[in-house]
Amino acid sequence: MSKIAILGYGTVGSGIAAVLDTNTAQVAASAGEEVTVGAILDLRDFPRDPHEAQVTHDIETILANPEIEVVCETMGGVEPAYTFSKRAIEAGKSVCTSNKELVATHGPELLELARAHKVSYLFEASVGGGIPVLHAINNSLRHEQIESVTGILNGTTNYILTRMEQEGADFDTVLADAQAKGYAERNPAADIEGHDACRKTAILAGLMSGRYVDPADIPTEGITKVTVEDLREARAAGYCIKLLGSCRQISDEAIEASVAPFLVPLTHPLASVNDVFNAILVHGNMIGDVMFYGRGAGKEATASAVVGDVLDIIRHRGSTLPVQYSRTPAVLQAAAEGAETKRFASGNSYRVL
Repeated sequence: MSKIAILGYGTVGSGIAAVLDTNTAQVAASAGEEVTVGAILDLRDFPRDPHEAQVTHDIETILANPEIEVVCETMGGVEPAYTFSKRAIEAGKSVCTSNKELVATHGPELLELARAHKVSYLFEASVGGGIPVLHAINNSLRHEQIESVTGILNGTTNYILTRMEQEGADFDTVLADAQAKGYAERNPAADIEGHDACRKTAILAGLMSGRYVDPADIPTEGITKVTVEDLREARAAGYCIKLLGSCRQISDEAIEASVAPFLVPLTHPLASVNDVFNAILVHGNMIGDVMFYGRGAGKEATASAVVGDVLDIIRHRGSTLPVQYSRTPAVLQAAAEGAETKRFASGNSYRVL
């Protein structure tokens, strides 16, 4: 039997417990042994929760427990998630996370620390929720020269743009509806200003190149300037407007990366991706285009991806699972001059994908 700890018992953390409870037989068959929740770290208590007895308010009880070999960090934010993840690794425990902000900021450092302590640090759920794109890039496509990765990486903004285009509703109205449905946070800045997509783009760029890309260096623009009139004008010209995170390998050291609303030809595969769905298009030098599609967020999908990492770690107990994402900085270049753009009647300009 293998025991895990969950740091943060919110949406994703409780989802991890639900996956283990619901798919018990499938999880055991995949891991080769039973996998159970050994501890849950949270500031709150959870009376009448099936895992009420596992809740602790002290990280030390988890770090000192030799039965816990994998820690699932689902707290969000950089601190205390960074400190707790670092200490867990130093205590000889593998860590898997859904925390995109932490991975984009400290991922290469934590990977290096994990190698030094002969454990693993995995973060499939940090990009695309349950979409297994990072595993594909790091394993199935590892022999490829990945030349570019482009995707719809934020379901909230995709939902807003879809509703604006299909219904002619204004931005503020659709945003309020997205908040009411739980698709957008009370403070939606991370989504609508492009910061969430930027962090995911930085991680994808890092895996594509094997080098560190600081999200603060990626030119980032959100969707707040997009108007209903822009969407109609784009459709009339044979395009839709999507917020895309994009990175392209320029040389061994240099990449181009950006987050912005793009004009996507209606014939392009990404044009048909609507509502809260995400899609990521990976282009390799031999395989060509491969697209990964699915729900990019949500309790069950994201938790399933974290559990997938847990099972990978258990199956490879005693070894460090390799991830090609180093602390060596990439050289970030601006978008190539001469890239096609179109200016609309509103005065807004968009690059053409």
